[in-house]
Amino acid sequence: MNWRKSTYSSGGDGDTCVEIAESVTHIAIRDSKAPTRATLSIPAPSFTAFVEGVKRHSRPGV
Repeated sequence: MNWRKSTYSSGGDGDTCVEIAESVTHIAIRDSKAPTRATLSIPAPSFTAFVEGVKRHSRPGV
């Protein structure tokens, strides 16, 4: 899988975030600090709906 971190990663060396990997049908999510541990895999449409919901309900400066 091709894992990538958010462009919004923060922290000293950028390892304080989650990483995602995309497939045709699912999005896999893992903790960047523990990449060999379990991953969460969800259907791509559900992940897209989640991200869009976060964008709609986010508050600037929070």
